[in-house]
Amino acid sequence: MVILKSKHEIEAIRKACQVVAECHRTIAPLIKPGITTNEIERIFEEIILNHGAKPYTKGYKGYQYATCASVNDVIAHGFPSDKPLEEGDIVTIDTVAELDGWLGDSAWNYAVGKISPTAEKLMRVTKECLDLGIAQAQPGNRLGDVTSAIQRHAESNGFGVVRDLLAHGIGRDLHEAPNYMHVGKPGKGLRIKEGMVFTIEPMITEGTYYMSIDPDGWTARTLDRKLAAQYEHTIAITADGPQILTAQ
Repeated sequence: MVILKSKHEIEAIRKACQVVAECHRTIAPLIKPGITTNEIERIFEEIILNHGAKPYTKGYKGYQYATCASVNDVIAHGFPSDKPLEEGDIVTIDTVAELDGWLGDSAWNYAVGKISPTAEKLMRVTKECLDLGIAQAQPGNRLGDVTSAIQRHAESNGFGVVRDLLAHGIGRDLHEAPNYMHVGKPGKGLRIKEGMVFTIEPMITEGTYYMSIDPDGWTARTLDRKLAAQYEHTIAITADGPQILTAQ
């Protein structure tokens, strides 16, 4: 069941989302060759705690970290580590903050130094997929309008769209209804209504959209070990259209 949020509840979610947005604003200029994802983890956790919030994923279903740090062929749920990022890497940092019982969720993909033209195109197209999806998240539209825009843009650029990891509703719980893939057909799927709050988070791959899970039970990689990128916002549906609650 989709839980529609009041204007007051959306503002409470926005506050949690803005903690996450500050994390990304802070880290963006610091991501350079030599930084480790454990350093990024510590910075994010410090910012979250300084706002009186909690790093929601720390302890979530056994996950031990405040962030997911997904490098190169890792699609999502990569563990932070002490391995320095290298020139040419791309890394997605994903985090969830809980503030006063409400959650905010956003992932962002970062280039480490000078990256390849393929990586540059993948990052650009993935961000465009996010923007195109958000533009379709209008009251009265359907989720298929969102997902088809994402799928069409990614595939027209020669990229894949991950099916096995889903976007989701969010509020007091991390994974509320609707849960949905970023592929679909226009005019199909759940109708979008004012008061809905959910993530749009396309995971786009250089090659195949099939994935594998590492023995750690979390780390999701592209099956062909080619690059993956992700951008994610939490949005609220209002009478005036979608509002990006995690806007940076």
